[in-house]
Amino acid sequence: MTPESLLITALVLPLVGGALTLCLSKFQNARDGATIFTALVLLFVIIQLIGTTLSGGTVEWQLFEMLPGLSIEFRIEPLGMMFAGIAALLWPINSLYSVGYMRGNNEDNQTRFYLFFAIAIFGVMGVAFAGNLLTLFIFYEVLTLSTFPLVTHKGNDTALAGGRIYLSILLTTSIGLLLPAIIWTWTVAGTTDFSAGGILYGKISGVPLTILTLLFIFGIGKAAVMPVHRWLPAAMVAPTPVSALLHAVAVVKAGVFSVVKIVVYIIGIDTLSAAPWSSLLWILPGLTIVVASVVAIKQDNLKKRLAYSTIGQLSYVVLGALLIAPLSIKGAALHIVAHAFGKITLFFAAGSIYTSCKKTDVSQLDGIGWRMPFTMTAFTIGAISMIGLPPAAGFISKWYLLMGAFQVEQLVAVMVIITSTLLNTAYFMPVVYAAWFRKESGETILTYGEAPWPVVVALMLTAIITILLFLFPGIPFTLISAIPL
Repeated sequence: MTPESLLITALVLPLVGGALTLCLSKFQNARDGATIFTALVLLFVIIQLIGTTLSGGTVEWQLFEMLPGLSIEFRIEPLGMMFAGIAALLWPINSLYSVGYMRGNNEDNQTRFYLFFAIAIFGVMGVAFAGNLLTLFIFYEVLTLSTFPLVTHKGNDTALAGGRIYLSILLTTSIGLLLPAIIWTWTVAGTTDFSAGGILYGKISGVPLTILTLLFIFGIGKAAVMPVHRWLPAAMVAPTPVSALLHAVAVVKAGVFSVVKIVVYIIGIDTLSAAPWSSLLWILPGLTIVVASVVAIKQDNLKKRLAYSTIGQLSYVVLGALLIAPLSIKGAALHIVAHAFGKITLFFAAGSIYTSCKKTDVSQLDGIGWRMPFTMTAFTIGAISMIGLPPAAGFISKWYLLMGAFQVEQLVAVMVIITSTLLNTAYFMPVVYAAWFRKESGETILTYGEAPWPVVVALMLTAIITILLFLFPGIPFTLISAIPL
């Protein structure tokens, strides 16, 4: 297949998988097998596209032109290829996990779940390969709308209330802030195409440039920079595979990926560095990192603790982008990778615990490591990565973020990263300590063990990849190094 054919296949394949899921709805094993098979085929296609990107090849495909200079267009470039690779690798693993979780908890509407999951991956591919802001916006909204039925999957009042918060915040920010930012960009630049060095150089400056940047930051609500973050903990009413999708594979990654891509390919580092107060823009994600970390410490519910952790971890990426240093931007991109595998491992472990023994709170986890050693070993690895310790991938990304902060002599940013790392330790290590070093209380001694094998295999795979990314960071680092900074 030609590179262009591979690009089109990568975009269309998730929809084909969703259609197969729907057609095989009456045959559970065939339906689940078709989902995993489609995900594996997509991974194969993406691996070939990564090879094309690493060899310096470029691929473009224009679907149609709406107006002169305004088209639905797709293009592969290193940053988007990295994001697509994360989603393609995690989709089959998450699908395997979902089979064990959905069956183990006798969840209703499983076909609907797999269908909208596939549509969400379609949205991810569109965001990853978007050649301009218009295409990115369309697929950004596809991702929002396709994940709403997943957030409200249980159909009860709590799920519907969480879904309303989820949808209202994400649509309000994208339509009310992001869309005007895109229109403004098109007006001043005459194009919305992603281009090395940015398209706004010499077109806008001063206070208007700072305002436009803020519109992008808050308009991309999926990045969850405070105060547009409440949708994320509200979405924790969803089943754990959905939480994993939101936090690792798709939604939040689409948010922070879009922020980095707009800083690099639309605004441009040189242009942004000349904007008034540009050196202070990083304070917004810096405050989010610290506040979210403090709130996470107070959460007894494990998924809520992980949700507030995600809010803080996402802002590491935004912080790295807004420090406007080559090293910090590389650190931001690396943290997208590290967070994807570390955080999905943590959510997989939380779902494994719920599936096995219906425990949801940190205070209920005393001694659980000896009942569920694979699950809690994986959780420990994910926690170490999110704290930023070796031998896990999070150490590398935080190292680059720190070096980037030193590079632009932002010592306050250095203190934010160090302080938040200590706070990360404060909300993760009590879980690890309780699991391995406390004894079960009498009332919690039950007969239970590991969750169904698809759940355990999936979480062990992501934990192993988290370690491997520390030991062998070659492919993601090569892609990130090719980003034109």
